[in-house]
This record gives sequence, C-alpha cells and structure tokens, in this order.
Amino acid sequence: MSPGEGRETAEAVEAVFREERGLLLASLVRRFGDLDLAEEVTSEAIEAALRHWPAEGVPARPGAWLLTTARRRAVDRLRRDRAYAARLAVLAADAERAEPAPAPDVSGSGQGFGSGSGFGSDELPDERLQLFFTCAHPALAAEDRTALTLRCLAGLTTPEVARAFLVPTATMAQRIVRAKKKIREARIPFRVPGPDELPGRLPGVLQVVYSVFTEGYAASSGPRLQRLDLAEEAIRLARILRRLLPAERESAGLLALLLLVHARRDARTGPEGEPVLLEDQDRGRWDRPMIEEGRALVVRALTGGPAGPYGVQAAIAALHDEATDVAATDWPQIVALYDVLRTLTPSPVVEVNRAVAVAMRDGPGAGLALLDALAGEPRLRAYPPYAVARGDLLGRLGRDGEAAAAYREALELAGTEPERAALRRKLGE
Repeated sequence: MSPGEGRETAEAVEAVFREERGLLLASLVRRFGDLDLAEEVTSEAIEAALRHWPAEGVPARPGAWLLTTARRRAVDRLRRDRAYAARLAVLAADAERAEPAPAPDVSGSGQGFGSGSGFGSDELPDERLQLFFTCAHPALAAEDRTALTLRCLAGLTTPEVARAFLVPTATMAQRIVRAKKKIREARIPFRVPGPDELPGRLPGVLQVVYSVFTEGYAASSGPRLQRLDLAEEAIRLARILRRLLPAERESAGLLALLLLVHARRDARTGPEGEPVLLEDQDRGRWDRPMIEEGRALVVRALTGGPAGPYGVQAAIAALHDEATDVAATDWPQIVALYDVLRTLTPSPVVEVNRAVAVAMRDGPGAGLALLDALAGEPRLRAYPPYAVARGDLLGRLGRDGEAAAAYREALELAGTEPERAALRRKLGE
C-alpha cells in the first residue's frame, strides 16, 4: 500500500469513528451497562481497525465490524474479571427492570444493521437517545453533563474537550471520571424517560447541546471569537436529536436556532478575526441553504401548539436572516417575540436582548432606559454584552464620556482577544 493509500485508509477509519462512535458506544452501554468498559473496548476496536483495515480494506459494513470486535473484547474482559462481571450483572439487571429490551443482533443475518457504513435504523437510534439522556441526567453537575456529552456523543477525546473549555486535560479528565462514577454509584438508568418524565427531562438534554453551541458561537475566552469546530459538533448533535425525537417540536426549534445563527459564521469576523456587528455584516456571505433549512424547521417548531423557547429564539433569528439589512428588519415583530420569550424563560439576558430590539424600534433612549433599569441585576455584572449594549446606545445619544466608561467596563470583562481589540478601537474613537 502506498503512503497516499495509507493516509486515505486512516482518514476513512477516522471518519467512521467520528460518525459511528456514538452509535457503537450506545449499543455497548446498553448491552453491558458500564460506560468505562464500553469506551475501553470501543477504543480497542478502533485500534484493531487501524491494524487490519489498511491491509484488508475497509469492510462494507464498518459499523458492524467495529461492534462485533468491541463486543468480543468486552466478553473476553468479563471472563477474566469475575468481580467486574458480577458488578455489571447488577447494573444490567437494573437496566432490564427499568426498560426490558432485546440485545442487538450482530449475527450478520441482516437484522439490526443496514448496508453501507452505518448501523441500521431499526436498532441503534433509540439506544443513542438513551445515551443522550444518561449523559444529561439532572443528577450530574451541569459542567459534567456537557463534558460527558462531548466525550461520548460528539466523539471528542478528553484533551479535545479540555481544549474546548480551556481547562487542563487533567481537570477535564476528573470531571468525566466524576460523571461516570456518579452514573455508576447512583445507578442512573440507561433509558429514555417515559412519556410522563420526558417533558421535564428533555430541556436538560437540549440545554447541553445549546451550551456546546454557545461556546462555539462566542468563545468565553481564548484567541478566537468563534470555535467553529464546537459549533458544528453541536449542530451534528442537534441533528441526531431531531432524527431521534421527530415529534418533539423543541428539538426542531433547537436545530433551527443553531442553523440560523451559524449561517452567519463567515461574516461575523473580519480579516484579523475581529468581531463584525450584525449591522455591518456582508449578508451575501451568509449561508443561504442553511438559512432555508432553518426557516423550514421554524415552521415545524411553531406549529401544533404553544411555542417553546428554542422555537421562539429560532423565529427571532429567522427574522434577522430574512432581512436585507438592519433597517429592513421587522423590529416590532422581534420585540413581540421577545415578549413571548420573557414569559417562557425569564432572564436578564433576554431582557438585555429585548432592550436592544426596543432601541432599534423606538430609538436609543427607549432602549437605554430599559438597560439602566437592569443595572442592579447581579448576573449582568460579569456579562460583557450588557456593558457593550449600554456603550453603543450612549454613543448614539452623543453621551461619549459615559459610553467610554461602559466600554472600559466591557473591556475588563471580555474573554477573547478579538473582543478586547474591538473594544480598544471603540475607546480610541
């Protein structure tokens, strides 16, 4: 095999790994009831693929090959470690009582697996959904839920997850270990919540994916304004949720919101990585196919009952994306949607965004009055967009000294270097 062919095979293995890892892991956890064991044998199966596939070629059904190999490794390990096997038997019994389900068929009979590179649609999607709800269980700390979701469902390595949130690898490893330990010791069931539980649990799952996207859209710190890799992983996870929960309108709303916001990614930064405000963006660089997909999902999210918060936010994003420029934006409708959103998820951040929309509808004085009314809100003291919004509106009113003070406050709070550079330019003006 030539070096070029070797690279192509390695890239094919990596692509399969990225695409199938969540499916593979979900099946193994469902079968053996232990995340650690599932991750270990998944890694061993990938290592085996890297040894065999360059010489033998990528199999027609690589997902089935990996699952069969991983399950054999797991069975071998359990045979060697009786204490481990006994503990997993207890976990498996708990899982069977919670939700009896047949084991996946990997016999090669054609049941349970599709052709091509992926698993079949009849078997693993529900198991992957179970893994979503396990990783985002409310018993886990919020930061641990996000880390575990990135590790298990997005397929990021622990160092990659650590880099995503700018913490040492050892710190992130501890978070992931802590989450797995909690799942194991609290016997958190590996299952999809029942119809009576789903409304209460689904928002937590959606929030984890949204948190991943938010960090990608506007990094909390570091040298770049955007983390496109994180944003795209979040969209991939949102697509999975949308496929697995087609009847849940908020899963459509979340995916719509992410697509409509991510569609502006190329226009959000300038040549040096500096932030470009919405009003200054070249809308010709926006991703129109992504916008159209998002708009269609907004219709689904808003049809058939009261709107949820992600559907409402997606509708706001759609109004921005549909306008030819800031002046043509339907600001009265955006304010009305924020009025709905503040009843669904009241928060200071929603109030800040609404105040900016009011300023665009009624003038900077009206918006500034609303922002000043929020001055005593403690959660906004460490929120740079609040100070930036005040600075912008004060500047529009000609109150330059107060605007400069607001920008200096925002500069102290800004997390990324592009944000700080943009604020320094504003102060220089």
